[in-house]
Amino acid sequence: MSDLETRLAGIVRTDPGLMHVLTTVRGLGLNDWRVFSGAVYQNVWNAVTGRPTGYGIRDYDLGYFDPDTSWDAEDVVIKRVAAAFEPPFRDMVEVRNQARVHLWFEGKFGEPYEALSGTDEALARFVAPAFAVGVRLEDDDSISVAAPFGLDDVFGMVLRPNPRRGLANGWARVVANATARWPELQVIEPDSRG
Repeated sequence: MSDLETRLAGIVRTDPGLMHVLTTVRGLGLNDWRVFSGAVYQNVWNAVTGRPTGYGIRDYDLGYFDPDTSWDAEDVVIKRVAAAFEPPFRDMVEVRNQARVHLWFEGKFGEPYEALSGTDEALARFVAPAFAVGVRLEDDDSISVAAPFGLDDVFGMVLRPNPRRGLANGWARVVANATARWPELQVIEPDSRG
């Protein structure tokens, strides 16, 4: 585990809400699961800027991978996860089968999306490297980290477009939302010389 991964794991452990989600989900036995997005990177930004744990976190994105891409199979998992939590977490944990994302992504976001072969693969397609961080509480209580771009951007508070994909639709909105809550962010806009 790198120094930044160790630091991230320590930050994750300081958030009782995130730890509750990780512990509960671990007990459900979902295949290839991770909690990712805001619940992870926003905790880092809060630690770096001295904001309170949980500041800005509205939900917990939970990805898992099931080759059964039917809506019915995913709905069973969504209901199972919801039943494992009491409010407010029941409404805050957002579950998505990563094997199904390619079926609805283009219709929702207006961008093509190739089928994935696993949950961690999804991280490489996130809008920004700083967002592409996922964690899982393992059976031995260690926290495993998946971060295809590394952790420098998230700890450095750098927000730049994902270099492995075109500029995401809604990039300006993403930047505005993030910088409204964390004005310390350094935004690197895409190269307009293109």
